[in-house]
Amino acid sequence: MIRVLLAEDQYIVRGALAALLGLEEDLEVVAAVESGDAVVPAALLHRPDVAVLDIDMPGALDGLAAAGELRVRLPACRTIILTAYGKPGHLRRALGAQVDGFLLKTAPPEELVAAIRAVAGGARVLDPSLAVTAWDLADNPLTPREADVLRLVAEGIDAAEIAGRLFLSAGTVRNYITAIVAKLNARNRVDAVRIARGAGWI
Repeated sequence: MIRVLLAEDQYIVRGALAALLGLEEDLEVVAAVESGDAVVPAALLHRPDVAVLDIDMPGALDGLAAAGELRVRLPACRTIILTAYGKPGHLRRALGAQVDGFLLKTAPPEELVAAIRAVAGGARVLDPSLAVTAWDLADNPLTPREADVLRLVAEGIDAAEIAGRLFLSAGTVRNYITAIVAKLNARNRVDAVRIARGAGWI
């Protein structure tokens, strides 16, 4: 029996996935959580063989960050990223985080079931429609700190509050924003957010 953890913030999608996987004789959904922050605690409690993680979830951790934490805290648990968008930046982060599978939500249900079985058996799985993208991924020009700043900019937070949250001076935050806009060849901070989100860098 392959023990599966699901992480998906949309209740209906999470329930549908759990019901779908529950129809398979060799799969058992042992936990279903709605945020990235809940992934590791649930995994440590239920010890799944495979975690199927959405990328975009509420909380401090998205699916990719949660996958990275799982690799450290519970290395026996294999991970599959399931996302609505095959953004190049997300795919690069997933490959960098050494996830075991990366599938789009548009994949047929039988592909997800097959992917779970494959990664549980030690294989790695990439959605066929993303195979070409994997060969031509642009490097993320942002440093981790710049990405942190831009994520907060994307939430509409001003420089002073960003400074407080990241323990920086307001001047340093403004310098980061200027550098980000320049690196992304953006017109302004709003355009920088658009570019970075489109590439999956934040």
